Amino acid sequence: MTQFGISQPVRRREDDRLLTGTGRFIDDFTPAGLAHGFALRAPVAGARIVGLDVDAARAVPGVLLVLTAADLSGSGIRPIAAMAKPTVRAGTEYREHAQPVLAGDIVQYVGDSVAFVVAESIEAARDAAELIAVDYEPIAAATGCAASADAAAPVLHAGAPDNLSFQWESGDRAAVEAAFEAAADVVRLDVLNNRVVLSAVETRGCLAEYDPAGAEGAGKYTLTVASQMPNPMRNQLATCLDIEPSRVRVVIPGDVGGGFGGKNSLYPEYPLCLLAAERLGRPVKWVGERADAFITDFHGRDNAMQAAMAFDAEGHILAIRVHSYADMGAYTASRGTVSPVNGFIMLSNTYRIPAMYAEVTAVHTSTVPTDPYRGAGRPEVTYTIERLMDYAALKLGIDRVELRRRNLIPPEAFPYRTPTGLNYDASDFAAVMDAALERSGWADIEARRREAATRGRLRGIGMSNYIERCGGGGGLSEGARLEFDEDGGVTVYSGSQANGQGHETAFSQIVNEYLGLPFEKIRVVEGDTDRIETGTGTGGSWSIPMGGGAIALAADKVVEKGKRIAGHLLEAAPADIEFSEATFRVAGTDLSLSLQRVLLASRDPAQLPYGESPGLDEAATFKPDNYTYPYGCHIAEVEVDPDTGEVEIVNYVCVHDFGRALNPMLLAGQVHGGVAQGIGQALYEHTVYADDGQLLSGSFMDYCLPRADQLPDFDFVPRETPSPQNPMGVKGCGEAGAAGSPPAVINALVDALRSRGVEHFDMPATPERVWRALHG
Repeated sequence: MTQFGISQPVRRREDDRLLTGTGRFIDDFTPAGLAHGFALRAPVAGARIVGLDVDAARAVPGVLLVLTAADLSGSGIRPIAAMAKPTVRAGTEYREHAQPVLAGDIVQYVGDSVAFVVAESIEAARDAAELIAVDYEPIAAATGCAASADAAAPVLHAGAPDNLSFQWESGDRAAVEAAFEAAADVVRLDVLNNRVVLSAVETRGCLAEYDPAGAEGAGKYTLTVASQMPNPMRNQLATCLDIEPSRVRVVIPGDVGGGFGGKNSLYPEYPLCLLAAERLGRPVKWVGERADAFITDFHGRDNAMQAAMAFDAEGHILAIRVHSYADMGAYTASRGTVSPVNGFIMLSNTYRIPAMYAEVTAVHTSTVPTDPYRGAGRPEVTYTIERLMDYAALKLGIDRVELRRRNLIPPEAFPYRTPTGLNYDASDFAAVMDAALERSGWADIEARRREAATRGRLRGIGMSNYIERCGGGGGLSEGARLEFDEDGGVTVYSGSQANGQGHETAFSQIVNEYLGLPFEKIRVVEGDTDRIETGTGTGGSWSIPMGGGAIALAADKVVEKGKRIAGHLLEAAPADIEFSEATFRVAGTDLSLSLQRVLLASRDPAQLPYGESPGLDEAATFKPDNYTYPYGCHIAEVEVDPDTGEVEIVNYVCVHDFGRALNPMLLAGQVHGGVAQGIGQALYEHTVYADDGQLLSGSFMDYCLPRADQLPDFDFVPRETPSPQNPMGVKGCGEAGAAGSPPAVINALVDALRSRGVEHFDMPATPERVWRALHG
């Protein structure tokens, strides 16, 4: 174990530049001749465009270009097609409603792009956009799945009279129905998973450039953009522009201020900037404003689930079924079909449930399209199951912990195959739950409840168990390449992409662990599709398990080749060569060669074994056979002020098994950030639409993110069971906090309110909503 290797709490290499203001984000790029773009958004949720006059805008001094849907005719630009398509229920069809780059005859939601202005300055572009005259003829809007799916709802897209996008199902319906018929008890609960706004610290933005001589004279488009998936972004752009992917280069700036899934996808401003750069022959930049982000960045979540569990007479789960209604928004976002169905493969969570069935009805509404948001469906399903477990305990008269304990998958059942086809690695759910219970002081809650009552407060405690599939799997792969410099340093090229997680530090630790090189000799390169031709990007907690795994495999190849060369130079068999601390040694002797010496020899054909290729550069692709399965238990304790409805989290414990911890500080930071997002959804973040489609919570004046003084001190306890699914034993941690915290917090809240007759509460538990529940 080295000082800067795996498992060490190394401080982030990124922090010096980020804390001193020398990081590089989209708005820091200002090439010569830069022009600025500004998008005009629709102020109404549903309307026909019966008039559009841009003459006054084009006459504004400094305006270079004004684009409308009519101006795109003949440009080759296509609507933004979805990247993911669901496998629909037999006998039904999937109706994709691709988002136009600019609205033509009709606008579908507040924020739909109507025109794009490019000018010498952003001020001139904004002033010109205000002069564009648009004559809207209002048409009816529909917000919310129930309203949109109603037979009397307005038709939002031609050819879809029921506003249906798709229907999906999974599981054994007949077995579930039989289990429900034979059940001693059936418990039903409807839950809402509220819509959330992306709210990344850096708003979206892009810089577009065009080289007419690039791509062998065919013309090359370069987009610098804050994204999590540069290579998929390149491919999607090529489809939108109707050109070969080789004519598109996507570059990610040095830093990305948060992504959370919403920055994976293609948005209209990106092809518009590229088209403008081509027509003007100069770079064009667009940076979204915060108010613009509320109505243009894809939203997350927004599901209504009808869930039911069947139990035998001893409280063992016989079956579970869920019908979920998913709000797709106005268009099918790039990966908008993923979240509604993605989580249901985890429907058993940590419990032994013999039969499962889930169905999804996805509906279009007059709202911002929805796309994956941290967890992409898994937090939604975890929330439903863990709320249902608490509600079932209440209805069955069984202690909440005891009901869970009776149904946890026991250690002797592993490896465990779920009814949805997953193969869980060895896990000990009961041990993790017990550790969290002890750490939180669960057994003493009644004493704390009585003490809180003396202060006029209601106190409650709640828990949630959690397991997630992470780390790639399902056929995904990631590549890495190691290239050595003349001075013995190495450059790591990775198809992953950081957006705040600390890849530069984490990947450097892997190289340090495997090759013994100091950080100053390690450089990490991501986010350039010309330099890294293939890559999956970042999502699903797979950066370290999959991207890091590829680096580890490439480093292993470097060491094996180095042993052959060192053995040749030291006249020893490669099997007798050991490697550690950047040195090759003949086992049992003092004969050794440094990695630097072997590197120099590798470049001299005269010093190489017969048939050995020159250099130590290596590449590897890691394609895991199975997912990784991090799991844990979250326990939240809250106090409620019945006079104001305010909810205070007074204690928060989470015990997690993330496998081998690459960097304990990075791991804790990921968990803390995820828990904060989950608490935000549970208590504060309330996306509210009026019936006419107006977003009423369209700024931070109305949409509340959790502040530092509203968050508790998190007590995070890591446990380590190395995963067999990758070379380093890591499992991934990105979604754990966001998935485990909402049910734990709401379960605690309901426990606090139960003495007042409250048995269920839907997120978000804002003070006003809690007060109304208490006071009728």
